[in-house]
Amino acid sequence: MTARPAPNLPPLRETVRTHGLSASKALGQNFLFDEQLLDRIAALPGDLDGATVFEVGPGPGGLTRALLRAGAKVIAVERDDRCLPLLAELAEVFPGQLQVVADDAMAVDVDALTGGASYHIVANLPYNVGTALFTRWLEPASWPPRWQSLTLMFQLEVAERIVAPVGTNAFGRLAVLAQWRSTAKIAMKVHRSAFTPPPKVMSAIVHVVPAEQPEGVDPKRLSKLTEKGFGQRRKMLRQSLKGVEGAVAAAEALGIDPTRRAETVSVAEWVALARALGA
Repeated sequence: MTARPAPNLPPLRETVRTHGLSASKALGQNFLFDEQLLDRIAALPGDLDGATVFEVGPGPGGLTRALLRAGAKVIAVERDDRCLPLLAELAEVFPGQLQVVADDAMAVDVDALTGGASYHIVANLPYNVGTALFTRWLEPASWPPRWQSLTLMFQLEVAERIVAPVGTNAFGRLAVLAQWRSTAKIAMKVHRSAFTPPPKVMSAIVHVVPAEQPEGVDPKRLSKLTEKGFGQRRKMLRQSLKGVEGAVAAAEALGIDPTRRAETVSVAEWVALARALGA
């Protein structure tokens, strides 16, 4: 779908300059001003015309503009009060399309905000809360979740951990949680020079869609198992999992050698272990 024109809006960089806004290091902010790049990001979930999108940390509203041009109804959660006037201007230009919630995304119930409807999550996540939000969105007891897709920007290193195959150094808890009942891929890499100010690392956009959930597995059980297993990566399973009652014995019963290390245990094996331990 072709992006819609944004009437009465000056270039984003000019708007930010007019408002005297600069990226906050404390909030993990890095601004993207390239609107063609932002339109490409907004296109990754597919046709958003009339769809609801939840955005975390819109900042001055660069990605928000792109989502609104794509026809989305955006619910944006922003904790930086300095950005609220810029977002208010966007809401005026796109009447009825933008709802801004002045709050911390970690304290927000997305399902409640969206009124029980399905939605997409699209965000240039602040580096300091990105992983915590991502794991939260992957852990709901009810599956498939209300979200239809996650299109999220991370540091490249984190993105590679999310899509990593078993047996690699990057394979860990994030990979298991992202892959056991969803499909994750790196959709786009973004050079550090695209940001203002440029971060010290490269970034990448991960796209995740729900898949069929294996039966008989408690997401919280799997989450706890992987937290313990990968919390001490250099140790054998018989050491890293000894804090989970019955885990070592269950691993042996499944033919998972307890002298193995966590990164050698496949997603399917982690799922089988969680199932064996029950709810």
